Amino acid sequence: MPASPSRPVPARARLSADDRRRQLVGIGLRMLTERPIHELSIDEIAAEAGISRGLLFHYFATKRDFYVAVVRAAARRILRAARPDPGAPLAEQLTQSLDGYLGFLERRREPYVALLRGSAGGADYVVEIYEEIRGAFVERAAAALGPVSRTPRTELVLRGWFSFVEDTALAWAKERPMPREDVVLLLAQALPALVTTAEPGLRAELPAELVTHLGLDRR
Repeated sequence: MPASPSRPVPARARLSADDRRRQLVGIGLRMLTERPIHELSIDEIAAEAGISRGLLFHYFATKRDFYVAVVRAAARRILRAARPDPGAPLAEQLTQSLDGYLGFLERRREPYVALLRGSAGGADYVVEIYEEIRGAFVERAAAALGPVSRTPRTELVLRGWFSFVEDTALAWAKERPMPREDVVLLLAQALPALVTTAEPGLRAELPAELVTHLGLDRR
């Protein structure tokens, strides 16, 4: 029986520029689970993608541009996971957002911690993008409070509330000592508690919807 002719090995399909950028950012995101952003090795990332270091800079003009793309991709993942149903009542959007945030940390606690380490390292682009994440949560919390007056004291409390949310969520995601829904309620109830501690006169301004949704009317 005659030997069958050998088949030519198909050439590897070339990635489009957008696909290559997505590939490189994806590798960066995975490595972010192991180290803060400023410690990512461009040489390692290029090698894993099967390209040269010089070619990586064809897709990202500078190392900083690449780092910014990775951090922005990480931020988008966080905000996407915590995005509530825009058609839900504002009080429900708050708890939906917290539930999504906790769910994200259940799955990706280490990349988030790596992002925090980058922020603590003082890199301006990491700080800026991290502030965008914080700002999104602060605005969602403010929306749930409805018409409550945003005084300088309440602004400080809103930012402090997110720090409490973040620290509590990270600690919970490490050991998960209680059900997620209980943590969501704890974090959501802390918001009006902190605001009305700072400004006791605002208790009467809390939306009835928020009070009922969080079970505060049963206290």
